[in-house]
Amino acid sequence: MKPSFYDLNYADLEQIINQNNLNHSAASVLFNWHYKKKETAQCVDKIAQSSLAFFDTTFDFSLPEIDTVHESTNDRTVKFLFKLIDHHKVETVLIPFHNKYSICLSSQVGCAMNCSFCFTGKQGLKRNLTTSEIVGQFIQAWRWLAVNRAGEERILNIVFMGQGEPLHNFDAVKKACEIFLSQHGASIGVQKITISTAGYIPGLKRWSQEIPGVNLALSLHSPFEEKRNELIPINKKYPLDDVLATIDQIPLSKKQFVTYEYILIKDFNDTPEDAEKLGALLVGKSAYINLIPFNSFPGSQYQRPDLDKIEKFKDVLDTFKIPTLIRTAKGDDVLAACGQLNSKN
Repeated sequence: MKPSFYDLNYADLEQIINQNNLNHSAASVLFNWHYKKKETAQCVDKIAQSSLAFFDTTFDFSLPEIDTVHESTNDRTVKFLFKLIDHHKVETVLIPFHNKYSICLSSQVGCAMNCSFCFTGKQGLKRNLTTSEIVGQFIQAWRWLAVNRAGEERILNIVFMGQGEPLHNFDAVKKACEIFLSQHGASIGVQKITISTAGYIPGLKRWSQEIPGVNLALSLHSPFEEKRNELIPINKKYPLDDVLATIDQIPLSKKQFVTYEYILIKDFNDTPEDAEKLGALLVGKSAYINLIPFNSFPGSQYQRPDLDKIEKFKDVLDTFKIPTLIRTAKGDDVLAACGQLNSKN
């Protein structure tokens, strides 16, 4: 089986071109063709036939196949089920906002974290995605928009908040970010990419040197160890205090924040005491809190709190002067909202 072209970052591509004595301009031409123009057919821009022949015989240019598409009737959210070459499947979500889109990418088939509030965790970990399977979700979703919502193909934000623990698949996620950021291709702004983690410390320790600049989001969900152990089992191995201390070592730009995600679960972590403890934990940090009312899924043991209780929770956090947003669920009618993805066959 030929290696995928979409596994190459720009430096990889330049190295291959130099090693094979091809015209050095081929790198920028190919990145522009496949990432900026999102073309899947063979490049017809200014590139030598010998270079085209080399890449055609050396690399595979296929992308993950769209298996099914679900469109929310409530808010135009789009959920894709992609079929991979080994017949595993993975889900991706396009989230509309102000005539633009954010894309929620998956990094693994399933997930090893087994978080109790997340439908993905119920299917276990099957395998990591390759870089080509990660960037392929982005390209195929963009192409679907171009055909089905012509004029709306503006994916301006990338969030690694789909299936899987991104930092558990660090190398592929890192290379995907390098491809997205490349000025020769997609040219996504560094502040437009967010990687979410449940607190996987080995990945966080690599972050500072290897993925500088992109945004970090931590799935926090409870400031109390016992509750967080129930919600996020790896908290027993990587306790919250250690996770926060590791995050504190990551350099941030002047206007950059770490986003702390907090799923509000009825009668579990939604009390004023929970809010007080959370505020005390994060006060003084470059923090931004996303409050996410729990999204139910088949077999879930949890429920969403009433709006009044959610707003009172936010009121407590406001006293700590930490920027806090109550996130509106999008795509929950097609199981596309936070915590609802599951591609088990």
